[in-house]
Formats: sequence, structure tokens, C-alpha cells
Amino acid sequence: MDDDAALLPEPTERLPLDAVSYWRLQTVVQAVIVVVGALVLAGAVGAAWAWVVVALALAGGAAAIVFVPGLRHRRWRYAVRDAEIDIRHGTFVVRRTVVPIRRVQHVETETGPVQSMFDLSSVAFFTAAGKTEIPALGRGQAERVRARIAALPRTLDDV
Repeated sequence: MDDDAALLPEPTERLPLDAVSYWRLQTVVQAVIVVVGALVLAGAVGAAWAWVVVALALAGGAAAIVFVPGLRHRRWRYAVRDAEIDIRHGTFVVRRTVVPIRRVQHVETETGPVQSMFDLSSVAFFTAAGKTEIPALGRGQAERVRARIAALPRTLDDV
């Protein structure tokens, strides 16, 4: 990160609390897949130790369902400023990404079937380096963020 980025204030915008429920449901689906895989492995191997893998999968899945979505929500912050988009996120390792507005090529919102259940949308913006996303925003909030990001490059180019 260059000296200018180091001087930026921490982002302060938060994701809605519905994001926790959305991520919890995603984690349940992932945990079920892992537990089923462990059960298949235990059944195929047939050894007593293989059932330890099932128990570990159940315990790990339960812990992930209970703790990870809340921790993820507490760590997620973003800010859309005149010159940059600033994102801080991570579950165990916190990452901060600053994208200059002038680098944004296009921006879009996306709502999948599970996000719809929680009235959530994601905002993705694209640069030459790839896609960056702000997940699990309220639909209205996502539209406002998308519109603001889309309008900023034109505003800066007019200066």
C-alpha cells in the first residue's frame, strides 16, 4: 500500500444484519456437504477411526455455523469515496482493498435465489485487474452503492 492509501480513514459502512443469516444458511449447506462426504468416506473405509472424521466434520460444521457468519459480519466494512472504494473484510485474516474510482470499468448488482430470501444483493465492480464485490447489501442500499460508483468516474472526468 502506498503512503496515500495508508493515510485513508478506515471504512465505516457496515453490511445489514441479514447478511449474518444469509451467510449462516450458506455455511449450513457447506457443512452438510462436508458431513455427507465424511459419512461416505467412513462407510467406504469401514474402520472405527473413520467415524472420528465424521465427528470432527460435525463439530467443525457446527462451530462454523455458529461463529463464522457473525465474525465475518463484524469485520466487513466498506466506503465509497469520491476517489476510491475502500473495503475491509476477512474472517480470520483481515484484508483491506482500495480501488481507485478511475480504474473502475463497470459496476453491476446481482441477486441470487438465496440472497432474495433475505432481500439482499451484491455489488460487483470490475477493473482491468478483475472483479471486486461488496456482498449481502440490502437491495436498496446495493442500488444506491451501484449508482454512486457508476456516477463517480463521470464526475471525476468532468473536473
